[in-house]
Amino acid sequence: VQLQASGGGSVQPGGSLRLSCTASGFGLINGNIGWFRQASGKEREGISYISKGDGSTYYSDSVKGRFTISRDLAENKVYLQMDSLKPEDTAVYYCATDYGLIGGADWSTGRYLEVWGRGTQVTVSS
Repeated sequence: VQLQASGGGSVQPGGSLRLSCTASGFGLINGNIGWFRQASGKEREGISYISKGDGSTYYSDSVKGRFTISRDLAENKVYLQMDSLKPEDTAVYYCATDYGLIGGADWSTGRYLEVWGRGTQVTVSS
């Protein structure tokens, strides 16, 4: 069971990026997927989530209206479209899943989640 995150980069304020999270070893219908980020010197923050069943979504207040999470079941990928980027969005972004987890996870922090993709850096700067 693995996740691979990609798509980070550097962009000017107001710009856009699309992150991808590719799952292997399990299907997206069997695991909830969340996107998290951690800025330098700050706690890890859960920013978006897509459920394994009906694909319902959740966004933190910090990204609501600017970021969109989606999934492609055929490709087994989850995407995070990030628009209207701000300097405060600068962070390392991670995806994670609760596939195989016994018990609940804290999706606001990622606590108890055990399967994580490698982080991808997003830098928003002029």
